[in-house]
Amino acid sequence: MFISNAYAQTAADAGAMGSLTTFAPLILMFVVMYFLMIRPQQKRAKEQKSMMEALAKGDEVVTIGGIMGKVTKVNDQNVAIEVSQGTEVWVQKHAISSQLPKGTLKSL
Repeated sequence: MFISNAYAQTAADAGAMGSLTTFAPLILMFVVMYFLMIRPQQKRAKEQKSMMEALAKGDEVVTIGGIMGKVTKVNDQNVAIEVSQGTEVWVQKHAISSQLPKGTLKSL
């Protein structure tokens, strides 16, 4: 009259191959994330650091805010940028986003 109890089937021993296939997608996801996200970010940070250390008087740069100018003075943490004739702006080295090729400002 009543419905009989249903019991779950016991798992067969899959061994080493079963656990490898279980974790393979997770491992693959971390490998892909490393090559697509972490590695390029570390490379960009390394390039930015070497660019900041190599700043010298006369370099033409662009700040994060988009200000373009020529470096006139360099300190440990700060840089003076000549924006126009006789106008200097002091910014932190971290605020410089890129270095321009020589003569770029004159062509503008």
